[in-house]
Amino acid sequence: MGNFNPMYITFSVYLIAVLLIGLAAYFSTRDFDDYILGGRSLGAFVTAMSAGASDMSGWLLMGLPGAIYFTGLSESWVVIGLVLGAYLNWRLIAGRLRVHTEYCNNAMTLPDYFYHRFGAKGHSIKVLSASIILFFFTVYSAAGVVAGARLFQSLFEVSYTQAMWLGAAATIIYTFIGGFLAVSWTDTIQATLMIFALVLTPVMVYLNLGGADEMSAAIQAAAQANGKFYSDFLHGTTVVGIISSVAWGLGYFGQPHILARFMAADSVKSLVKARRIGMSWMIACLGGAVLVGYFGIAYFGMRPEDAVFMKGDHERVFIALTTILFNPWIAGVILSAILAAVMSTLSAQLLVCSSAVTEDFYKGFLRPNAPQKELVWIGRLMVLAVAGIAMIIASDPNSKVLGLVSYAWAGFGAAFGPIVILSLVWKRMTEQGALAGMLAAAVTVVAWKPMTGSALYEMVPGFIVGAIVAIAVSLATKSNAEVEKRFEQAEEAFKKEHME
Repeated sequence: MGNFNPMYITFSVYLIAVLLIGLAAYFSTRDFDDYILGGRSLGAFVTAMSAGASDMSGWLLMGLPGAIYFTGLSESWVVIGLVLGAYLNWRLIAGRLRVHTEYCNNAMTLPDYFYHRFGAKGHSIKVLSASIILFFFTVYSAAGVVAGARLFQSLFEVSYTQAMWLGAAATIIYTFIGGFLAVSWTDTIQATLMIFALVLTPVMVYLNLGGADEMSAAIQAAAQANGKFYSDFLHGTTVVGIISSVAWGLGYFGQPHILARFMAADSVKSLVKARRIGMSWMIACLGGAVLVGYFGIAYFGMRPEDAVFMKGDHERVFIALTTILFNPWIAGVILSAILAAVMSTLSAQLLVCSSAVTEDFYKGFLRPNAPQKELVWIGRLMVLAVAGIAMIIASDPNSKVLGLVSYAWAGFGAAFGPIVILSLVWKRMTEQGALAGMLAAAVTVVAWKPMTGSALYEMVPGFIVGAIVAIAVSLATKSNAEVEKRFEQAEEAFKKEHME
């Protein structure tokens, strides 16, 4: 691994810290409700930071800065879509979902919420939604393992297999022992690291280059030299391309790991505060990521000899700038933010998969009266099982199955998003409508590009088809008066708590 590097110590301190948090969470976990939702006890700050950290994976610190560095500001349309989608998710969904899940037999998972929301008479919707979660998140988790492995491999010059175990082990351990509380508490630290890194790094690049005039001149020179239009938001874009980028925001309405944070909040009032904190954090982080990539154009344009630190990979622009500009001790702390981004998303995915298997299959079909201690340990075993499958997939970093990850965000957003929204605002919705809408959206997402060849992001047609089918089938089927009455009670409770 070469000569001693202070980054080894800072990385080690960070990993030890998250393991200790996992241990503390272990002693605070009394039952299965605690293990998968933290006993619905999260305050505003932890809810906001946990939702943000579990949302933003390594893409935030590597993929987005790399795309901006390579292409320019035209790649930032997706940022606009994400900010709009996240805000509407906080504003329209968070509080209602918190109250409605409690009224729906204190549902602790999204499939369980769907099951009780539509009358708890058939298991089809629970099986379908849990299966979608399990499939997509297992593959998604494999991508997180690969991202962590590549980070360790890049920074510490170890083999891919060693890097995979190093990158995944700590995440698996603290998720296994501490469950939702460990994931949420560590997310808070990880989100803090991420915003620290993404605010400080562009500031340091700006100061190092000498100011705005030097920055502008360097970007213009790089644009002329490379024949690119880095500062043009519209260059190379099309209407379809912009719609596809902005449509990423629709995905928030159906992401189980983000929606779980809303369900775990201690009150609707906390979610109002959490929205303000979470959106401020998100805007600062996304803005910082864009600036890292954009300022990187100027830095490496003025100092092309330093481009060797990117090793030919534009997604390493954040790593390269950090390594060059900061003392190794500080660089270790900042680079830990990349690992934090990977770990926070991976841990959330593992826990959602574990919850789906334990709550919706094991308890739902095999052991309906299983004691709480048994469920907690089944949940822990499921974390290991899902992680094991993910690591098998990730053992081949070039495996074609990882290409399915590109469908995951669209798949969840289109299949679950319209159903979540309609279930919270329309009492007339039926189970048949939800099932039909979910299936229609999922099929549309998978079949869209193979059948049409269109460049339009699958999320757009999938979301539209899912919503239309869900509404049409609900209107064509008989509603449940008892379900409608419970919906009205939950809505009244939400409005009362929201106004207090």
